[in-house]
Amino acid sequence: MLAMKLRSTFRRLVPTRFQPVMRKLFYLPADSLDSILGRRDPLTPPRSKFFFSTANFKRRGEWFVKRLIDPGGLRPDDRVLDLGCGIGRMAVPLTKYLDAEGSYEGIDIVPEGIEWCQKEITRSSPNFRFTLADVYNKQYNPTGKFKASEYVFPYEDDSFDFAFLASVFTHMLPEEVDNYLSEVARVLKDGGRCLITFFLLNQESLELMESGASTIVFKHALDGCRVKERGTPEAAVAYPEGTIRDLYERYGLEIEEPIRYGAWSGRRESLGYQDMVVASK
Repeated sequence: MLAMKLRSTFRRLVPTRFQPVMRKLFYLPADSLDSILGRRDPLTPPRSKFFFSTANFKRRGEWFVKRLIDPGGLRPDDRVLDLGCGIGRMAVPLTKYLDAEGSYEGIDIVPEGIEWCQKEITRSSPNFRFTLADVYNKQYNPTGKFKASEYVFPYEDDSFDFAFLASVFTHMLPEEVDNYLSEVARVLKDGGRCLITFFLLNQESLELMESGASTIVFKHALDGCRVKERGTPEAAVAYPEGTIRDLYERYGLEIEEPIRYGAWSGRRESLGYQDMVVASK
């Protein structure tokens, strides 16, 4: 709980666009010492390379993979798509879970993360592949060639048994979410499953947020969503639950009830920090 509060304070006090640089400067000395002393696991990235929270890379990755298995329904022989794979937090523990019949495709917009994963993970696990998506993002890829609202995933129809997006739609605006969810549905096989995290706005989360219980306040209303920062809306984006339910129905994705609501809003009981939606095609 203390770590969550410290991360929340960091996000609140440091402008979003400066957070990656601040992390690099802060952790560079410790990374250098770890390298000299040989203390770092080769499948754990240097902390200065992280472009998101550095909090316990291994433990949080293993925790999320458990959620992919239950409630997600992931099987060892699944062909898996990880959209927004970052720097391999979920890929590393999945190398121990997926068997020789399974495979993994990771895709992300941050070149540094993809380069590290290709070098360190694919080398030891050839059935794990990583692809750079040159998609524009104001914070993470400001020179990106493609708009997220128009991007076509580089995979054939019906290619995957399982897809997941962890903390991706929480940084995307409505047209982008619409396109990505349609692409998820396209590349999933019939009967395939997906697990996606959100910040969902419903009566309970709105009341908790207005009471001051939430760790994030979505105070700026945009068309179809609410955001934490007007100047950098992609920093954190929340959606009305009804909007997301309608979108899933539109693309032939059936939500598995109940939605697992997260702790971000101040709920006393939760499965994780963000709201978790499991669905099947």
